[in-house]
Parts: sequence; structure tokens; C-alpha cells
Amino acid sequence: MVEKRIVIGITGGSGSIYGIRLLEKLKELEVETHLIISKWGETTMRVETPYSLAEVKKMATVYHENDNLAASISSGSFRVDGMIIAPCSMKSLAEIATGVTSNLITRSADVMLKERKKLILMARESPLNLIHIRNMETAAQAGAVIFPPVPAFYNKPQTIDDIVDQTIGRVLDQFDLSPDWIKRWGVSPKKQRV
Repeated sequence: MVEKRIVIGITGGSGSIYGIRLLEKLKELEVETHLIISKWGETTMRVETPYSLAEVKKMATVYHENDNLAASISSGSFRVDGMIIAPCSMKSLAEIATGVTSNLITRSADVMLKERKKLILMARESPLNLIHIRNMETAAQAGAVIFPPVPAFYNKPQTIDDIVDQTIGRVLDQFDLSPDWIKRWGVSPKKQRV
């Protein structure tokens, strides 16, 4: 029996390493993952990371094409614990906020909202205009968690990996996975709850 099952969407916003690192960490935690990558997510991933599409697909338990609206995860009857879109482009955010389900990423996000499942949107854009802010407000009112990948510095990161891992760890906290690799405010490493 699967303990946890999480959908991961990677869209075209900068920061595809967040989605990739989520896949790596969830595999370590033995969480079943269902991956969807948008066309622009693929392009951004090639520009920003050393990973090939084939390598990233292999990190997931199941890979779904973004144009396959008949995939299992497009239905609320398929049981999942939630979805993380990392990064979440402003285009994807706009579709989610307005209920447009033109691809599997936005359809799956819509399913999370209607089924009252956890939907984490790692919204990636700066600066934000009023349309972005209103779309975030609408998505949050519908039940999404707006989780921009803003780095913490109390953990004294030394590398980009430290920043990415801390952010990913905080996202996984949203699913009560409580990873032991993140540094928590005010807690010595020896006393962290695992």
C-alpha cells in the first residue's frame, strides 16, 4: 500500500531545480510521485540545469504527458495526497485561478482544489504586478498554498543546494513529511524532530 502519493508539476518559470530536487527527495522518502512537465518547463530545465528530460522522467514513479487529459491524475477518483507545482509560472497560476484546464498540470491543480487536497504553488516571478497578486489571492481563497521559493538565511546557506534544499524541506513540511535535512529556527540540529 502506498503511504503517500504526490503530483509534481514543472512549468516554465525559472527554478526548475525545485521540481527536480523535490523528485529526488520524495524518492528518498519513498513517496510515489506523478510528474508532469510543461513544454516551457522542459525548455527552462534545459537552460537552467544539467539534467536531461529523460533523467528527470526517471526520477518519478509515473510520468504523464501534459496534453493527456485522460491521465489518472485528471480525475478526483484517483487518490493522491496533493500536488506541488515547482516552479509555478504566472501563466499556470492564471489558468488555475480562473479555472482554465487546458493541460494536465492545470487540470490536476483544479482537481486538487475541488477535492480539497493540498495544492502548493511555488509561484516564481519578480516583481509582481497586480494581476499576479490578484491571481494568487484567488487561488489562495480557493484553497491553494502560495509558496514562493524565498530563501531563508538563518540556516547560513553556503551553496545554492543549501538554499534549494531548505526551501524544499519547508514545502515537504506541508505534507507532514518533516525532513531531517533542514535547519529549523531556534532548534539545535541534535534536537530536531525527525
